[in-house]
Amino acid sequence: MPFYVKSLFIAIPSFIILIIIEMVFAKKKGLDINNHSDMISSLSSGMTNIIKDALKFSVVIISYVWLVDNIAIYKLEPLWLAVIIAFIVQDFTGYWMHRLSHRVNLFWNRHIIHHSSEEFNLSCALRQSISSTFEFSAILMIPAAFLGIPWNIFAILGPIHLFMQFWYHTRLIDKMGVLEYILVTPSHHRVHHAINPEYLDKNYSQIFIIWDKLFNTFQPELKEIKPVYGTLRPAATWNPIIINFKHLYQLIRDAWYSDKLIDKIKIWFMPTGWRPESVKLKFPLAEVNNPYNQIKYKKNNSFFLLVWSWFQHFFAGIMLFHFFTVLGYENILFNNLYASFLLLHIFSLTSLLDHSKYSILAELLKVILAFFIFYFYDNTWFDIRGVFVMLFQFYLLASLFLTINFYFNRNKSIAT
Repeated sequence: MPFYVKSLFIAIPSFIILIIIEMVFAKKKGLDINNHSDMISSLSSGMTNIIKDALKFSVVIISYVWLVDNIAIYKLEPLWLAVIIAFIVQDFTGYWMHRLSHRVNLFWNRHIIHHSSEEFNLSCALRQSISSTFEFSAILMIPAAFLGIPWNIFAILGPIHLFMQFWYHTRLIDKMGVLEYILVTPSHHRVHHAINPEYLDKNYSQIFIIWDKLFNTFQPELKEIKPVYGTLRPAATWNPIIINFKHLYQLIRDAWYSDKLIDKIKIWFMPTGWRPESVKLKFPLAEVNNPYNQIKYKKNNSFFLLVWSWFQHFFAGIMLFHFFTVLGYENILFNNLYASFLLLHIFSLTSLLDHSKYSILAELLKVILAFFIFYFYDNTWFDIRGVFVMLFQFYLLASLFLTINFYFNRNKSIAT
């Protein structure tokens, strides 16, 4: 089992505990920072990301391993120094990849999911992408490759560096004194997630805030300007899979309907949000022109639907950990079938929160896929058999029935 997957067995429970602690303290302080549908969307997004990463579903255009093998001119010793330099290189790379994702139309699709929440709390830290298919960040790690820093150091540092970015997604921690000059703090990152004109496209750093100060992208949080969160073109859905590809779909559509050939090409590489004038007029988009008049996305989901959705999410979490345990023992086909089942499950439960008819279609496909796996696995589910299989099959049918029932009766219960 790869280090990344092993680390999730510690990271995920830790994140959940911290999210619960944040919720308790926010309630005590009288702060409304948690929306149940939004939290389910955020946590579900995290699940889709780790499913994709566990399957290693990406295309590496240039790898760090290749760079070390071909351009190393020196082997840095001792190990502790190699680790320190590797961490600095990792953070430098993270800054520029982050900045690129914000500034170029095509690459914004890799990152939009992380900014799609109109809240700012620990759960939204888990909104991570499944649309970053092509990997090329190693090109920025050439300094480490010159020094012959082994690839396995980055294999361990990568997840640690990512997990270290979790804690500062909160409104409960104010400015932190001298640390504001060294590290990325909650105050810095609130600015980064804000859509206020004063804060837009600032504070790209991930661990050390020095990169923003060096490259002129730093903006402190101002007492007189309260951050407003989200994106300038609101996602308007709780479905993380749709959010992941919504911007890409828009780019494809705009390129198709653009009148000029040059616009069809340059739209991909222009600054984020740029659209040809011809499609702007034909196909206007809902945009936030004044963040201070923001109306957050909301659906009148009943208390019982939210309880059911949390149960569905909890069930997905159990299945996800089981998926990790069998990942190294099953063949690629069945690993992908299991992953597809989980993605359909997430698509269904989050679409239901949107009151979307696609929830029923996704749920039906999920049930069909599950019974297809049962058939080819002699009525077992990846080494699960007996009474547990019978209970699982009962759950699948009950889930389909309840999804249909909630969809057609969504407005009958008390709105929450």
